[in-house]
Amino acid sequence: MLADSQTPMSPFSQRSRHDLEENELTRALTRAKERGEVLDLTVSNPTTAGIAPLSDRGRLALASASVATYAPLPFGLPETRAAIAASTNDLGISLSAEDVMCTASTSEAYAWLFSLLADPGDTILVPQPSYPLFEYLAAYQSVRLVPYPLRYDGAWHVDLPALRELRAREPRARAVLVVSPNNPTGSTLKADELEAILDLDLPLVSDEVFLRYPIVERATPLLSALTATRGLVFVLSGLSKEAALPQMKLGWIALAGDRALHDEAKARLEVLADTFLSVGTPVQAAASVLLEDAHLARDRILARTRTNLATLDRVVAGTAATRLHLEAGIYATLHLPAIADEDTWVHTFLDAGVYVHPGAFFDFHEGPRVVLSLLTDETTFARGVGTLAATITTLVG
Repeated sequence: MLADSQTPMSPFSQRSRHDLEENELTRALTRAKERGEVLDLTVSNPTTAGIAPLSDRGRLALASASVATYAPLPFGLPETRAAIAASTNDLGISLSAEDVMCTASTSEAYAWLFSLLADPGDTILVPQPSYPLFEYLAAYQSVRLVPYPLRYDGAWHVDLPALRELRAREPRARAVLVVSPNNPTGSTLKADELEAILDLDLPLVSDEVFLRYPIVERATPLLSALTATRGLVFVLSGLSKEAALPQMKLGWIALAGDRALHDEAKARLEVLADTFLSVGTPVQAAASVLLEDAHLARDRILARTRTNLATLDRVVAGTAATRLHLEAGIYATLHLPAIADEDTWVHTFLDAGVYVHPGAFFDFHEGPRVVLSLLTDETTFARGVGTLAATITTLVG
């Protein structure tokens, strides 16, 4: 029996503790929807955005006879790994199927790599701004995230001096994470930045799920860390973004860099993968067809994001808002005048019937900023940014 001064011990871990209360913006969104139509400019799910990514061939492949046979292979079926490796050919990369490991998602890939590279209490260096999911993944693996800054001076770049200083004062740093193209800045890793990060002598984890979505047509592919010939490099991607098929639950880790470092990494990862065996057989059996047809959905997404970006630039031209430079991905960021703070801007837009992400959601710290999804259907997007522009003009006066 507990003494009066003692409190019962919680049956739950500290790392599973989260603030489950709805924030004020979520409550405000609910109230706005009760009042009437809300134009949602945060749409990021291609399966509900009118993209229709799954082809007829893909549906047939998912129903092939081979899906009835279970082959518990830790890194996935050989033909699946070969299809993933072959899909990088158009990026100018020659990838071996032996260096591909299938996962159920990029989130699972992160969890595996955090377990592979870091012990509880170790640190992972991560970009800021970036997507907030990393905080949850790190908490569940009992590792600590330490941010390094991305700077904006008309274009985005990694603050390499700050990153080097961070590396020097973080003795428990175990890896550097990059997201290229970054979500939500749309910035991409440059060759000199890649080399500088490899110089830090830490494993590199490069999230490249949006690599095939350049916002401006290019003669050459965007840079992939798969081109690295030194260091220990893990590159992540998956069907969720590459083929606009988040429901298929197939991601992957590809190894690059110094081949002498690969063997032990693969041996340790194999035990991890064999522990979970999480990737379903049907999606693996269909992977080659899904990847062959992935360009169909990507082409539609690229057409939409480029159309919406042109609409955004045309509509906000002449207002007090500034659209930040981006190179790839599906998001655009607006910098707003400081006559109001960010929360006030977001709630004012919501009162006008338009929902946008506050910059703080992605750890922006400079001035009021909002983030819009270019994946939103064109009609809704045009109406929404028209309302944003009118609201900005009215507030600025």
